[in-house]
Amino acid sequence: MSSQQVDVELVVEKDALVGEGAIWDVDEQVLYWVDILSHELYIYDPANGDNATIPTCQAVGTVVVRQSGGLVVALHNGFACVDVESGKITPIGEDPERSLPANRFNDGKCDPAGRLWAGTMEFSGAKDQGKLYCLDIDHSVREKLAPVSISNGIVWSGDAKTMYYIDSPLNNVRAYDYDIDSGAIQNERVVAVNDGPGIFDGMAIDAEDNFWIAVYGGSCVKHYDSKTGALIKELALPMTNVTSCAFGGANLDELYITSACQGMDDAARAGQPLAGSLVKIDPGARGVPAAVYAG
Repeated sequence: MSSQQVDVELVVEKDALVGEGAIWDVDEQVLYWVDILSHELYIYDPANGDNATIPTCQAVGTVVVRQSGGLVVALHNGFACVDVESGKITPIGEDPERSLPANRFNDGKCDPAGRLWAGTMEFSGAKDQGKLYCLDIDHSVREKLAPVSISNGIVWSGDAKTMYYIDSPLNNVRAYDYDIDSGAIQNERVVAVNDGPGIFDGMAIDAEDNFWIAVYGGSCVKHYDSKTGALIKELALPMTNVTSCAFGGANLDELYITSACQGMDDAARAGQPLAGSLVKIDPGARGVPAAVYAG
């Protein structure tokens, strides 16, 4: 399938080393995202174009909304709560990899029951050094999958019976039967495979239960049928290292996209001026509200 060119709107001009973790807050009508290696959390408000910054002081892999107020992030040293007004960051739950200083948390999202799932990786992406964890609503942290290499996109089906997960070097989407009451997963199988350049990174799911996957090194977002694994369309983008995507806007019909400019020299940056910035496109689809952390 040939790539489709799309109109890309620059939302926030930024030189994010590794922009990631885009997620839309349906109540506040703002977008949260992070720059992992610049140690910054961003709050983009489309009403006024402001992109507020909260320093995290350590690598930050992902961010989610907390039901009781504020945000929760997955950091180098474990999970933490963020007070948006003061910027204060308070650890929550245990750091399951305190003995592994070369590891950090990466991407993650909340499941339909309000648990936060996020995985770890070795800073340079060494194989099989990470694990997928779940921060439960009682603040306990449980290991769910091991080993993983670069833990990335994770979403749940609309009926809450299936969890989908990406470990980037495998370049596929794996599905698991999911029990909403216990958080148990079982019956692993591969449901989508990247046959082109780059590797699967962050992922969103739409109202039809189909995947939208950022392809790092692939200059695109790919749209897959979750039932058949068929590639529906490939949306070409003007940056190579696409990292995450999230449905947003009042009707959840805009797709926000992050990317990375880490390691790019001046010539590469000149050729990809939008690399590292927050952009959005019209995907021709509608998303679903992101689950929030209930603990």
